[in-house]
Amino acid sequence: MDTSQLYRDLLPHRRRRVLVVDDDPTLRLLLRTTLAADEFEIEEVGSAEEAREVARFWRPSVVLLDVQLPGLDGLSFCRQLTNAADPPSVVMLTGSRVGAEEAREAGARAILTKPFSPLDLIALMDELDETPTELLVARSEGDAEQLLVYARDLSRIVEVERAQRRLLQHAYRQTVAALADALEAKDPGTGRHAQRVQHYALTLTETAEPGLLDDPSLEYGFLLHDVGKIGIADRILNKPGPLTDDERGVIELHPTIGEEILSGVALLEGEGLRVVRSHHERWDGLGYPGGLVGDQIPLGARIFALADALDAMTSDRPYRPALSWEEATDEILSQDGSQFDPKVVRAFCTRERQLRRTYEELSVVAA
Repeated sequence: MDTSQLYRDLLPHRRRRVLVVDDDPTLRLLLRTTLAADEFEIEEVGSAEEAREVARFWRPSVVLLDVQLPGLDGLSFCRQLTNAADPPSVVMLTGSRVGAEEAREAGARAILTKPFSPLDLIALMDELDETPTELLVARSEGDAEQLLVYARDLSRIVEVERAQRRLLQHAYRQTVAALADALEAKDPGTGRHAQRVQHYALTLTETAEPGLLDDPSLEYGFLLHDVGKIGIADRILNKPGPLTDDERGVIELHPTIGEEILSGVALLEGEGLRVVRSHHERWDGLGYPGGLVGDQIPLGARIFALADALDAMTSDRPYRPALSWEEATDEILSQDGSQFDPKVVRAFCTRERQLRRTYEELSVVAA
């Protein structure tokens, strides 16, 4: 392997320097906005004389150069730029009919006829490195006004960005659901626990504090609440009898293990990560891992604690059979103000019939 090439590949990405030379301040603003991205570093001037001073020290890799400039014209300045040692790639910007041969003779790498599309400009910038010898000519937008062209393309860009964001969010959900399924394969006694408890928790949140649903991390925290069980031995997780004190102590590590695994993951930052850490806290302070009391416990975790307990009670476990829905409901009401936040218990009472339908529907799916 070429070690010098490997070293260059490991260096931080260097942004391309682009010098915009045009006497129209509005167009300079549009160009600066178009190229305002991590891969470009932008400078702008209104004349060839100013550009010469900037290029002398700043050394741009690309120059977007207007043909009709005050003072020295663009074609003459292009010849000066391209005759220098290590010349930049020059893209001519013209509202007149500058011929390809004339631009080529001046040393230009490409021609953009005004008004031009910002999408065409970006595509052309990408092509400069791919076609080192061919003169690139972007299509013209006819008699359209430059601002109208930009407005039209901005609409297209926003539409594409929204579609990509929706696809990305769908991919996030699929990935998180797959991880939740993998966790349940490790702890098979829980069935489709993560999906059921997520439905319960979202329903309770809609009643107890609907504003929490604006935090996109919340639903992922609901699904991945038990991710820390990855670090717990199967012999403890799947033990058919009662746990020893030492084994219970190990089990009680899983919220902090989960927090450590997911900390720094942008997808979970916010209420979601707080759910992962605190979903086994109790309103009376007898929970774990922090022994938090009352409002010290994040609200999302208080909501989830009831949803989690509801599903645990109505599911078969290695150490006991499932309770009936009525028995689980009675147990929740008996823990109002001790294990559970009274506000969340009220939300449970309000939505009990809907939660029961969810339980019945998902039980049929899992069967």
